[in-house]
Amino acid sequence: MLNSQWLESFVVLCETGHFTKAASLLNMTQPGVSQHLRKLETQVGQSLISRQGKGFSLTSAGEAVLAVGLARRAQEQALQETISHDDPAVGEVAMACSGSFATLLYPEMLSAMQTSPSLSIRLEAVPQDKVLAGVLEGRFDLGVADHDPQHPRLQAEHLGQEELCLVIPESASVSPISFQRLEELGFIAHPDGFAYADDLFAMNFPDEFRGSDRLRIRSFVNQISQIPAPVARGIGYTLLPRSGVDSYPDNDRLRIAPLSKQLRHDLWMISRRGRVLPARVSRIAALIQAVSDRLEKK
Repeated sequence: MLNSQWLESFVVLCETGHFTKAASLLNMTQPGVSQHLRKLETQVGQSLISRQGKGFSLTSAGEAVLAVGLARRAQEQALQETISHDDPAVGEVAMACSGSFATLLYPEMLSAMQTSPSLSIRLEAVPQDKVLAGVLEGRFDLGVADHDPQHPRLQAEHLGQEELCLVIPESASVSPISFQRLEELGFIAHPDGFAYADDLFAMNFPDEFRGSDRLRIRSFVNQISQIPAPVARGIGYTLLPRSGVDSYPDNDRLRIAPLSKQLRHDLWMISRRGRVLPARVSRIAALIQAVSDRLEKK
């Protein structure tokens, strides 16, 4: 790799066309400029200039080296501008979270991109283990997880908690709803629904509930945005985090059944430990916190 100091001296020499002027601009002596030129020629292995009296012209090797020097200078200037101008409205942010949280968060991200045309956001709805793996590998700037991973290379910030909801049709009786009535409606199952049932029903229906594998399944849906649809049409009930309910367009056709014992899941924002977040990432982190705060107040 060409020595950067010798290369810059050569570029200034070419720009001025004079050793004395180059030395003045570089705050060097004329012999010092000549020495940098000789060292650069030794490193390249060819003469870079052809002397003509008090002036000089570039050899073909000199023209090639000058092009490299100018390109490197431009790259360094661009780097300095990027470092010194950390704009929250410019650049890309990549993040991952659960499907239900994504459906609530994404409209807020769209609003941010509308006001900032140079801001690009990539949001992926993935399982929890892939959230953590993606942040560790650097594919995601931020992740939202349901627990503190306690990993030495990850930073975890507690955002708050999200209610796990028993969702029934708006027309269903809720005073109070019985396990038998739920079985009559039938479970609208989904990939996370069985674990939710084991947690929530064991607390609230200890005498009747015998495990999620014994529930009467009315339908199974693996698309998060479609899980509430059959419930809204009176076909069954389901279990979802509050974000999955709030983000459903026809949530006025849904009812959250009151239970004697509530269950709330933690929300944690995950990033790589020790990384100073760019302004654009910090902006999205603040947006995530605001969405989480709204869920906390429900």
